[in-house]
Amino acid sequence: MTGAPLVAPSLLSADFARLGEQIATVMDAGARWIHFDVMDGHFVPPLTLGPLVLQSIAPAVHEAGGFLDVHLMIERPERQIEAFAEAGADGVTVHAEATPNVHYALAAVRDAGCRAGLAVNPATPEGVVIGLADAVDHALVMTINPGWGGQPLLPFTLEKVRRLRAALPKLVIEVDGGVDARTAPGCVAAGATRLVAGSAIFGGEDPAAAYAEIAAAAIGGA
Repeated sequence: MTGAPLVAPSLLSADFARLGEQIATVMDAGARWIHFDVMDGHFVPPLTLGPLVLQSIAPAVHEAGGFLDVHLMIERPERQIEAFAEAGADGVTVHAEATPNVHYALAAVRDAGCRAGLAVNPATPEGVVIGLADAVDHALVMTINPGWGGQPLLPFTLEKVRRLRAALPKLVIEVDGGVDARTAPGCVAAGATRLVAGSAIFGGEDPAAAYAEIAAAAIGGA
């Protein structure tokens, strides 16, 4: 599952009035991992998408051979895992900082039939992931402080990626935040195999071209 680096467009930055169209655009351009950010107004200030929206887009994503990667930036994520799994999630990522029952939450994700991801914020050490390696299918290293798109990548977080890659050479490692064609090669060189990009893809007039540019840059950094 490590393999060549893949770019995962984040729907957080998409035009919600044209969500289906924008998903089709990036998938036609080659995207296969679609990143679905969920925010609750508590763990992070904004409020975003929920299971009903996921359910509405899941058939089209799956018919095109896509993987729906649900990122729960919410408090007590274990309470919502089943709802997102039933709505069509293929993978569910929970934050180490969001629950006192991290191992339980990861087990609940697998029990629901999804791949289990563990996210860590910039200030959280990679040892949290290493200690739970047997319960994790992929890790998500936040390269910005979560909650808002368009922030610049925090360079020190790539050192965490390097340490995590050295400790767990076969683990799928995602990075999320500040990823664009300029920063993608450094993320891949540090050991990331999934690059989540939102505003860099959907913030311009041509999401397909932006996706292709980042994907090419990521491959160049491999």
